This record gives sequence, structure tokens and C-alpha cells, in this order.
Amino acid sequence: MKKILVLVLFTISLVSLAACAPGAKINIDKTKSEIQFTMPGENPELGKQADNGLVAGLGTGLWHGFISPVTLIISFSNPAIQMYEVHNDGPLYNLGFLLGAILLVAILGLSGGSRRRR
Repeated sequence: MKKILVLVLFTISLVSLAACAPGAKINIDKTKSEIQFTMPGENPELGKQADNGLVAGLGTGLWHGFISPVTLIISFSNPAIQMYEVHNDGPLYNLGFLLGAILLVAILGLSGGSRRRR
């Protein structure tokens, strides 16, 4: 019963956090921020090459998802650093990002759980 309750609370939290995703119209220069309950808009840089001439794909998304907590912390002190590569190929990058984040949580969960069993 406790596991089901934790799963339900986790799902509700995840959906609540997903609702905070940015919308299509964002003014970064604006000092006052607002919560907008909208779905993310289209990526205007989808399929376009970055300055290095590359478009991020599945592998890059996997890496960016894996390092996302570190990137988030760095982005607080350096606004030029972003968590998500806008020059991506679309669904495959998104899948890689999600799998990378899941992989990180799984590794941390397994390593933390193994210490308790000993």
C-alpha cells in the first residue's frame, strides 16, 4: 500500500512540474517571471545547425539528460548555460534527454539502495 501511495504522489508531483514547462512566447529580458499553464510551443531552431555545424540527436540528448542536474545548478550562476539544446532533431533528442534523466535517477537509486541492504 505504501509503494502505491508513493507512486501516486510521485506521479502527481511529476504532472505538476510538467505543467510549469515554458510556453512558446517567453521574454527572457523580463525581470518579473510568471507561471504559465500552457503546453510548450514549437521549437523555431528544430533541425537547424548550431554554431558548430551539428544538430543534437539521441546520443546528445542522452548525455544532456544525464548531466541535467549539474547543468541546472550551473545555469543559476551563468545564464548563458541552458539545460536543453534547442538545435536538435526533435523526438529522438527528446527521448534521449528523458532516458538520460531516467538513467541518472536509476543509477543514484541503485547505488543508494545497495548501501542500505548491507
